Amino acid sequence: MFKAIGNMFRLLGLARRLRRYGALRALTHMDVIPSWLPTLLRITTFYVPRKSGLPDDDGERLAMAFASMGPSYIKVGQTLSTRPDMVGELADGLATLQDRLPAFDGDDAIAIIEEELGGELSDHFASFEKEAYAAASIAQVHRATRTDGSEVAVKVLRPGIRKRFAKDVSLFAWLASLADKTEEGKRLRASEVVKTLERSISQEMDLRLEASAAAEIKANMVNQAGYDVPTVYWQETSERILTTEWVEGIKLSDVDALKAAGHDMEKLASTIIEAFLNQAMRDGFFHADLHPGNLLVRGDSTIIAVDFGIMGRLTVAERRYLAEILYGFLERDYVKVAELHFDAGYVPMSESLGEFAQALRAIAEPILDRPVEEMSAGTLLSQLFDTTARFQMQTQPQLLLLQRSMVMAEGLALQLHPKGNMFTLARPVLEGWIRDNLSPEVLIADMMKKLPALIERIPRFIDLMLEEKEEAVVSTPVRGDGYMAGLLQGLGVAFIIALAALWANTYL
Repeated sequence: MFKAIGNMFRLLGLARRLRRYGALRALTHMDVIPSWLPTLLRITTFYVPRKSGLPDDDGERLAMAFASMGPSYIKVGQTLSTRPDMVGELADGLATLQDRLPAFDGDDAIAIIEEELGGELSDHFASFEKEAYAAASIAQVHRATRTDGSEVAVKVLRPGIRKRFAKDVSLFAWLASLADKTEEGKRLRASEVVKTLERSISQEMDLRLEASAAAEIKANMVNQAGYDVPTVYWQETSERILTTEWVEGIKLSDVDALKAAGHDMEKLASTIIEAFLNQAMRDGFFHADLHPGNLLVRGDSTIIAVDFGIMGRLTVAERRYLAEILYGFLERDYVKVAELHFDAGYVPMSESLGEFAQALRAIAEPILDRPVEEMSAGTLLSQLFDTTARFQMQTQPQLLLLQRSMVMAEGLALQLHPKGNMFTLARPVLEGWIRDNLSPEVLIADMMKKLPALIERIPRFIDLMLEEKEEAVVSTPVRGDGYMAGLLQGLGVAFIIALAALWANTYL
């Protein structure tokens, strides 16, 4: 009871900010919010004057309001920008939310470094710039030089950020519980979104995890020409400190500067798309914060990715789903795409397969009939996820994060080379992934690898069967348990080999 009252007072404080930025109307665009709440907040904040010079777009005003509320709300806005299924047309405006805040004092950063790494600052860095190079909601970055002469970027977590976030997340959870009382909130799993946000920011506040993500991406992409990740210096990295190689370059979005420097625009566009698809499809681990400030172009035309606080992971099953639906769309096999949704359990079996396939055709044909340079894989996925709501498909947050990242990668590529196309570049990657993971030869080879483990388990399975038999009927075996076990084991092996042969005969 007291917690709910406290949350209500906190909500009123936020409502005043929303009113000041003319953002209360934005709440009416969200189907997950109970219809009475925006009205209540509008009535209770009637006395708050509105700022002048605000943009017309509701999403942009909401983004400005979130930015004024502090770090937790910036993260909320960024998360909601990846969920157009929840916020509708507000998503584009929220995508403009910049993760920038005033820097905290450099002496505080030094104190944190010394506390985390031990000893004096000079024990770890030969030089350290007290003025922050960049400051965001979770941490800020300082330029420094290690004692071995290496130039590095030192990322330092904001003081007190954990306590601030813990206080705010209780309010988010309460609001989500209200949203869950609506039908749309249940389908979109509002409480699950808050839990995902909590996990995501908790990970961002342990900089060792960001270091690990950077190292994993660097290892995965070691053979990707024209793409690199800064080296992590683990000795100067801890829970609140991340030290990486310092990189210089032109922002990927600064097309004029890139052209002036003589870079091949078409090659850069191809690299960003190919790198993203390889991360998502081949590795199942992708850089999910592809805004221009996180992608730099070095003098040798290598794209350098930085800031790995927001990452996406896809299971093999999710990658299979994604590869096959995109390939199915390219082949215009809408029944196959529909079947994949039902097989994956994303669409309930109670829905009509034929009607779902018809809806998919209505989505794809207008996009696939456009000129190559106007086709958009990101738009296709966005409309797909919007349409699935009509068929009671539960939200898949990991796929929405992928879709948002795909739109960002596609947008960056089109800025560099307007005639570039995600579908054209995706086809060989998708075909390669399907060939390497779903061909009959690969499936049979995988089965044969697992065969020894299956054979080893047969005796145990037989023992369990015999134990159950002995409990049911007490009798003397005619030829001995050992003989029977051996016979059944041999039959089991023969059965598995026969299955493999039948598979090979059918598909090869």
